[in-house]
Amino acid sequence: MENINKNRSGRALTGLIIILIGLGFLLNNMGLNIPQWVFSWHTILILIGLFVGFRRNFRGAGWLIMVLIGSYFTLNDISGLNFNVSKYALGLGLIILGGYLIFRPKYSFKDKNRFEQGFNERFSTPDEDTSAGVASNKNVNRNDIIEAVAVFGGSHQTVYSKNFKGGDITAVFGGADINLTQADFEETVMLEVTAVFGGIKLIVPQNWAVKSNVTALFGSVEDKRSYTMPNGEIQKILVLNGTAIFGGIEIKSF
Repeated sequence: MENINKNRSGRALTGLIIILIGLGFLLNNMGLNIPQWVFSWHTILILIGLFVGFRRNFRGAGWLIMVLIGSYFTLNDISGLNFNVSKYALGLGLIILGGYLIFRPKYSFKDKNRFEQGFNERFSTPDEDTSAGVASNKNVNRNDIIEAVAVFGGSHQTVYSKNFKGGDITAVFGGADINLTQADFEETVMLEVTAVFGGIKLIVPQNWAVKSNVTALFGSVEDKRSYTMPNGEIQKILVLNGTAIFGGIEIKSF
């Protein structure tokens, strides 16, 4: 239930950002004197950073870097602001990053297992023994979950786990290439994906079924695998949850 509520919250936040942007353009076209920096790329970068931070429970420094970069250019663009941003930017940025490293949210064992817990909550039947699911979570380790963040850069990873439990992939103004052909799991696994002005490429075996629950806004989710029938029955299901905003998610096979 927690995973489902998080997906709904993510869609609600995406909708709220779209409404705010649309409202800004509407009011501007109605003749209201809205400052130009409101519609700038760096203001959008701040919103994207906060959105990515929310999706990742504000773990990792990628979202914070986006907010800092966006804030720097936004403050420089605000006319009449008697403040030399460039003079203090480096010092303030280092203080904020240092404070984040000290007080950042902990990556707990519970967080590592949230993907498997989400699977149990979505796909298990009421008659199944929930204690068995809790016991199986103890077998989850760091290598079974992928965490990839590409912000103004690239991330290339290959998953070798034979007990793969899913993970979280974020690409913002960058690209993430994830090779899952060596991974294995039982029946169904879920990935949280966020592509904002960036791209995510997933390389998966031909006989995996891919189900997309991704919300695409000026973006796309494309399965570019051949349409030939795979040999044998489809026994693996990869479920994609997340958002693609001015970005794309591509699914391929060798």
